[in-house]
Amino acid sequence: MSADWAAVLSFADVVAAADRLAGTVERTPVLTSRALDVAVGAGAELFLKAECRQVTGSFKFRGASNAIRQLTGEQLRRGVITYSSGNHAQAVAKAARMVGTDAVVVMPHDAPQQKVAATEAEGARIVRYDRYCEDRVAVAGTIAKAEGRVVIPPYDHPAVMAGQGTVGLELVEEVPDLDAIYVPVGGGGLLAGIATAIDPIRPEAEIYGVEPETGDDHRRSRRAGRRVAIDVPVTIADGQQITAPGELTWPITSRLATAFVTVTDDEIVAAMRLLYDHLDLVVEPSGASAMAAVHNRAVRDGGADLSGQRIGVVVSGGNIDRARHRELIGAG
Repeated sequence: MSADWAAVLSFADVVAAADRLAGTVERTPVLTSRALDVAVGAGAELFLKAECRQVTGSFKFRGASNAIRQLTGEQLRRGVITYSSGNHAQAVAKAARMVGTDAVVVMPHDAPQQKVAATEAEGARIVRYDRYCEDRVAVAGTIAKAEGRVVIPPYDHPAVMAGQGTVGLELVEEVPDLDAIYVPVGGGGLLAGIATAIDPIRPEAEIYGVEPETGDDHRRSRRAGRRVAIDVPVTIADGQQITAPGELTWPITSRLATAFVTVTDDEIVAAMRLLYDHLDLVVEPSGASAMAAVHNRAVRDGGADLSGQRIGVVVSGGNIDRARHRELIGAG
């Protein structure tokens, strides 16, 4: 490990998070389907880490819980605040309520209503902002200063990344001989945590970060050799509408990720349909992007380079309105 980021996040941090979260988070299943493998057509065996079955419906509950459960009594008394389009919002609200503190969540005006309602149901106070002309970090920072709250960022936080890393730890414990892992990327917290967990155990495994084609800030950053910012991407994958890699996540993901690949909205929808048809999984667009990347790679080149591989696919979340899911995948 390079000294510049080893101090931010280590394998030991992920292991400690797993111990801390035992009994709080779900050890989500790793699903397989021969019919899905055949439908993808890559000649590979897929192992899907179903974080859509996690508490609050996504992996975000891991990082939020790990961070909040390390706060002092005084910090818990003051309360927490975060900013999120939905999944981290729900996770922080739930984790805060479980330890007896309260949460404020800064959410964009166009956040999915289901995610807003779920966050409010956990007792959080919602503050809305316009993601296209306002800075959510600044909005949250102003409130945090005025009310003395602790900020729990959605990805740029060591404890959050460590909590997300438990996804990878569980995956390699169950399937130790993976050849590759595909992970959805927004700010990079999930990828940073998973890569940190997997690298010491299975260093030969290739790790791919997957982002929407219109939101390819990680791919551009890899090419530039530095963090590159883009405009707010227009995509159905609302959990991946991030404009730049995280300041803390990027030094980790840039070193440990094999490559960053992109998928279109149409490819994401096709993946959502595959997951529903073969595993009966209702998955939100962001949660299906890793599956889309594997499927797209198989379609694009016939899957020749995937043949015989054992591939881990992180299905990161399932928070989508059923009517909207049916509309996207064309189900009756």
